[in-house]
Amino acid sequence: MDQEEEQLLTEVHDEHGVIRVLEVGAYRFLEFGEAIEQSCVFTADPSWLEYDYTRAMLLGALAHPAPESALFLGLGAGTLMQACLKFLPLDDVEVIELRADVPRLAAEYLGLADDPRLYIRIGDALELLDSAEPADLIFVDLYTDTGPSAGHLAWKFLEACQQRLQPGGWLIINQWAGNDGKPLGAALLRGLYLRHYWEIPVKEGNVILLVPASLDQLPDTTELAARAQHLAPRLGYSLLPLLEGMRPAT
Repeated sequence: MDQEEEQLLTEVHDEHGVIRVLEVGAYRFLEFGEAIEQSCVFTADPSWLEYDYTRAMLLGALAHPAPESALFLGLGAGTLMQACLKFLPLDDVEVIELRADVPRLAAEYLGLADDPRLYIRIGDALELLDSAEPADLIFVDLYTDTGPSAGHLAWKFLEACQQRLQPGGWLIINQWAGNDGKPLGAALLRGLYLRHYWEIPVKEGNVILLVPASLDQLPDTTELAARAQHLAPRLGYSLLPLLEGMRPAT
């Protein structure tokens, strides 16, 4: 970002630190701590996904042919959630967000719209997961100003996320990648999910994981490509380059 063009719209403090919303041209940014960017919003269309990691998570959602329910663990600015509400046939969407100011600021500054299908709960996802409704899609994106939360390496939590899926469902995890390109906690993930998951590496340095509800469930790449092509005119971008990079667990 060009610091000369940056405008601070608001700054709040809670028990976890600082939350800021900044504006640069046509974009607004949600930041935690010392300028750690969490989300980028194109103000003309809050469902626009600017970054490849969010586009890869949307691609992961397309692995389900007709999802009716979704659970988001971590809201951020809500761009991925809004894209899913707009482009997927969802009836019920639940969000668990740790920080009460995040959804408030997203509504006030980042284009988060009211939707009768949406229910937001405030609290720790590791504690509230057991009380969440089972879902066709579960998204794990729990980041702080210091990196991924403990949940991204917590065996029991990640196991519980998979178990919370409806039959045929998909767990989609935004995981950091190491210098070797493998996801954070690769050995843990391979053991937990028995190597039965898929990875989409993205240029931001993350790896998106696609974990099915059961071992007999595989992503249909032909159908994924067809769904991506069908959505491309509405999205304004193609997900096919990300699909080309999808690989089995490494």
